[in-house]
Amino acid sequence: MRRTFLTAVLAGSATFCAVISEAEEADATAIARVIGDQIAAFQSDDFAAAFDYASPGIRGIFGTPERFGQMVRDGYPMVWRPSDVQFLDLRQDGGSVTQQVLVRDAKGVPWLLDYQMVRGGSGWQINGVQIRVAPAVGA
Repeated sequence: MRRTFLTAVLAGSATFCAVISEAEEADATAIARVIGDQIAAFQSDDFAAAFDYASPGIRGIFGTPERFGQMVRDGYPMVWRPSDVQFLDLRQDGGSVTQQVLVRDAKGVPWLLDYQMVRGGSGWQINGVQIRVAPAVGA
């Protein structure tokens, strides 16, 4: 009887883990889509659409799509005009979700970025981007 119970618990745990994995995979897909769609909006200079992917906190800081777009052009040109985008690790730490992204700028120089993501009423939103690894000087 005890062995049957343990087998049932282990089987239930495996099913629960599969459900969590599917949910995490769905979140990873949705997060990558949001980031990719925002980058596509930047590439076509559609700052209003790009602004829609930002969290309410980010939208509150910049106020308008134009000011947001200017900040990205000036501070994150590798995001504004990337030549390549690769999604790496998705990390969850407590309530924080971070998507690591490798982008190459227009000259092919790699940049490692952390996208902080938050879940809003309409799905995942970008709550900030941090440059983790910049190219070496002279690279």
